[in-house]
Amino acid sequence: MKSPNVSTEPPTRVPQFTVRLSSTGRGARLARRLAVQQLAAWGVPYDSETSQAVALVTAELAANAVTHGRTPGRDFRLTLLPLPEHGVVRVEVTDTRPKDRPRDPAAEPAAPDAPSGRGLLLVAAYAERWGCEVRDTYTKTVWADLTLDGPPVLPM
Repeated sequence: MKSPNVSTEPPTRVPQFTVRLSSTGRGARLARRLAVQQLAAWGVPYDSETSQAVALVTAELAANAVTHGRTPGRDFRLTLLPLPEHGVVRVEVTDTRPKDRPRDPAAEPAAPDAPSGRGLLLVAAYAERWGCEVRDTYTKTVWADLTLDGPPVLPM
């Protein structure tokens, strides 16, 4: 007789990719390259719209983490989560400045002659949705969900 508390189904594992990178320009560039490489390992072609959008969004979020979320001596973290049941891949960048939340680019647009301040407009344009979460007292995570072109081949 089986115990009612024992599950006979194997647990479902959602693959994810997580890496800590230095809060430098080099770390931000590496984040973009690693994101595209990981997508390719999951079956999303380099030249696909998804791969190009993830590269752009990762570059912007990583650059923001390095520029605005940097604490000397502390790294930032890149996480990719394929969520095929929702038809998206989530890009998360976690930095060490939880009190410095990103501005809503639609509510506070950059001045036309400003040299920066438009990156989150790109994120909003490419992402199905995006947001910011403070999950602990030491970090904040800015995330974006991007539409998958087709179902990726995910490792089990």
